[in-house]
Amino acid sequence: MVSLEKRKKSDKPVMKKNLYDKIRPYVYLSPALISIFILAFLPIVYTVYIAFTNYNLNHLSDFHLIGIGNFVSIFNGPFKSVFFPVFGWTIIFAVIGTFGSFAIGLFFSILLNNPNMKEATVYKGLLILPWALPATIATLAWQGLLDQKYGGINILLKDLHLITTGIPWLTNPFWARVGICIATLWLGFPYMMNVCIGALSSIPDAYYEAAEIDGATKFQKFRKITLPSITSSSLPLLISSFSFNFSNLGAAYLITQGLPARASTQFAGYTDILASTTYKLSTQYTRYDMGAAFSIILFLIIGTISFISFKFSGAFKEVD
Repeated sequence: MVSLEKRKKSDKPVMKKNLYDKIRPYVYLSPALISIFILAFLPIVYTVYIAFTNYNLNHLSDFHLIGIGNFVSIFNGPFKSVFFPVFGWTIIFAVIGTFGSFAIGLFFSILLNNPNMKEATVYKGLLILPWALPATIATLAWQGLLDQKYGGINILLKDLHLITTGIPWLTNPFWARVGICIATLWLGFPYMMNVCIGALSSIPDAYYEAAEIDGATKFQKFRKITLPSITSSSLPLLISSFSFNFSNLGAAYLITQGLPARASTQFAGYTDILASTTYKLSTQYTRYDMGAAFSIILFLIIGTISFISFKFSGAFKEVD
């Protein structure tokens, strides 16, 4: 009996140690888990809840659940004239911002990858400057550059005798959209250029040597070797970049504030994308219910596009 009692007493510290070993990882993770719960999970749940209520300026204290009424208004109601034009422009903006930046970055990376270019390092340093600058400051600088009367873009074009009167970059619907696309491309291409330079350096020289023996032209080498190799390695980046540009509030809001205004609605201008429209609905017009509904739709669109793209690209496949 004595030996049995001693054994039980000796087992207690071991049990406590095993229990502590099981709990210890969660203790270390608890600050991060609590932060994620407070800063991410709770806002998401609250946003979903608000999207199904009539919480706005007229119902700040007496709001209540209205079901899918906000989503009906977006797709087949008063906000239909807001959502669909903005959604169409958002797709165009994201495509131009993503694939335009990739094309420009690929072009410069091929030029800078030339072994005969001794000044390649200097040019890389200069071309990386747009990416090195703080994005908000660089975006706001474009607001001044695109000014019709005093902006540097119009002054340069006049000095080159390409135009006689200033282009209304910020007041004309077409030119305002062109302006924010140019700013987005300028801000985005350096990162793509760096990625493409890295991808080019990973392509074996033996591929080009074999193509040279077969008599392939430079364009054939680019189409058959360079482009497929870079595209396969850059596809995840293109997907994430498209998702970023789809909700890129910076250029659409900081440069033009969504202007010029549309005659059909007060809630979104010609340069507004879904993200800036959501922001304006929630802050400027205190339509928290519609802002929450727009944000859920935006999340579902980006999530669906990303999932489908990753699925078809094989990003979810396990590596043997």
